[in-house]
Amino acid sequence: MALSEFEIIQHYFHELGPRRSDVVCGVGDDAALLEVPAEMELAVSLDTLVSGVHFPADTPADAVGHKALAVGLSDLAAMGAEPAWFTLGLTLPASDEDWLTAFSAGLGALAARHGVRLVGGDLTRGALSVTIQVHGFVPRGAALLRRGARPGDRVYVTGSLGDAGLALRALRAPLSLPPDLLHGARRHLERPVPRVREGLALRGLAHAAIDVSDGLCADLGHILAASGVGATLWVDALPLSPALQAAQDILGEADSLSLALTAGDDYELCFTASPADEPRLRHRLAEAGGVLCPVGVIESRRGLRCEHADGRIFFPPARGYEHFSGSSDEASR
Repeated sequence: MALSEFEIIQHYFHELGPRRSDVVCGVGDDAALLEVPAEMELAVSLDTLVSGVHFPADTPADAVGHKALAVGLSDLAAMGAEPAWFTLGLTLPASDEDWLTAFSAGLGALAARHGVRLVGGDLTRGALSVTIQVHGFVPRGAALLRRGARPGDRVYVTGSLGDAGLALRALRAPLSLPPDLLHGARRHLERPVPRVREGLALRGLAHAAIDVSDGLCADLGHILAASGVGATLWVDALPLSPALQAAQDILGEADSLSLALTAGDDYELCFTASPADEPRLRHRLAEAGGVLCPVGVIESRRGLRCEHADGRIFFPPARGYEHFSGSSDEASR
């Protein structure tokens, strides 16, 4: 017999995530009761992942659970916020116990890793989709925002770009790459690492920040628009993974660079800061287990330019992912 809605909640989600003293009342009542510490601001973000749009339909259930929470934690990281709680809206075509077991395991493992507690949500029947709202704390006035970039700032990212796009390309058409490289790229797509510790390390040094979900060009573009500035990206300095470097012989340089600039789903942090603070940034990120990759410079003239070291301009074929652009490209976010 299939489990009922309330049996599913009780069995798979009632005690998901570590206990927290700031959760007065969590899953099981009509609403959660939560305490925000004094002198803290509450950062809140919500994301919906739809099967066939944000993840391929055959994605393992534990990876779906991991990614659904990871994308929200990445938003908190971009704000310099410390994760605390999350709520879950889950729409399922059927009460598949094997799927639910794996999904809740993937969700719970990442929640435990970052100390976040599931405090409520909703469960309904329909096409598979997962909505997660995350909540985190940031000291009053210390949040990282998109609007602080200044001319002369350097543009940085916290790690390699393009692996998720490469994995999607390989899912559509086989690529002659070593299996271990393709496996690593697919893991990047299905189980991204939210840069939470790195985001906390950037507080007080970064002038503007965002996470790279829709592609570096598109997401940096949001910083530029909010800050009223422009930028030049140094395409020869883009941190390409070993898999994407190996793929250049098959895809060509232009296609590989385009994946790094526009494919998205990387969930690295993109931020701007004064080059004078680069030594401190490098030290802080190293302590957080991250890396610092300079990829461009903020300028007063508007617009975003992608430039090779020899001065040649690189023109990506697209700016990044847009849900309502008219594209039929599915399973790409």
